[in-house]
Amino acid sequence: MRVLLVEDDRMIGETAHHALKDASYAVDWVRDGADALAALATQTYDVVLLDLGLPKKDGLEVLRSIRSKDNPVPVLVVTARDGLQDRIAGLDAGADDYVLKPFEMTELLARMRAVVRRKGGQAMPLLSNGSLTLDPATREVSTRDGTVRLSAREFSLLQALMVRPGAILSRAELEDRLYGWGEEVESNAVEFLIHALRKKLGNAAIKNVRGVGWMVLKGD
Repeated sequence: MRVLLVEDDRMIGETAHHALKDASYAVDWVRDGADALAALATQTYDVVLLDLGLPKKDGLEVLRSIRSKDNPVPVLVVTARDGLQDRIAGLDAGADDYVLKPFEMTELLARMRAVVRRKGGQAMPLLSNGSLTLDPATREVSTRDGTVRLSAREFSLLQALMVRPGAILSRAELEDRLYGWGEEVESNAVEFLIHALRKKLGNAAIKNVRGVGWMVLKGD
């Protein structure tokens, strides 16, 4: 899952950036409102973490611009503005949730997962195609033979496939879910991770469509 982090405070931004990467997300971090809109114009994100007190363009302006373009990306406002009217303004402008600073990263991650699920129409956090069931909260996969714990990168790749069972994702699309800006894309990383997942889950867990990409099958 790819996250746009919009935060001008270096300490908060670095903390959130590291925590998101540790939680298996591909993260792009920008520090002002203008750069946020530029990023959104060129990249598709699964969720935006948006501060309000930003240089160049205020967070509320960014939020209104996102919604004026009918962009449905989930937006989680993360700010120190704790007044009732500030919260109302953010929600009315199109925010999906509102988190006040200082915050616990565990809560931020949970709220982020919740807004993504709501946008996707999912009441439950589990992803399943009938044969595999993936729990994003624990990075565990349940199969007919038991439960398997995944590494961070294994989880990111399998999650990208299981969000859309039956859809074929290319190497570039999978790499886009694994790496944020500035991260070196490792050679054959996708093949290595798929090999590791097949060893844990069975060769039939992920299907290769030669010359196109990879997929997990839809359930019955």
